[in-house]
Amino acid sequence: MSTETEFIAAADATLATIGLALDAALETGNADVDWNLNDGILEIECADGSKLIVNRHVPNRELWVAARAGGFHFRADAGLWRDTRSGDDLASVLAKLLRAQGGLTLTLPTLVAPSE
Repeated sequence: MSTETEFIAAADATLATIGLALDAALETGNADVDWNLNDGILEIECADGSKLIVNRHVPNRELWVAARAGGFHFRADAGLWRDTRSGDDLASVLAKLLRAQGGLTLTLPTLVAPSE
């Protein structure tokens, strides 16, 4: 990814896509979570008061996820956001985390990352 501006645009598009998927999941009424997206920080609050945070980390050109299960860093790799340790994609990791922590069944589309 060549510029900070391009990274921010790609990260914000990904965060907005996650927000749309959260809205769709909440319409089915399968869990009680609240979410808020503000300035590159997506905060998801579960019914038990715990939170998952997804935010852009501009200096490293990564998306970071903080959850009860730990912290995860995702970098653009072959068109997807991939965990820098496991190689798992952001959509599948986030779905697992939300199911475990918030009881929410979330169907996310492929979260496309920009080419490097």
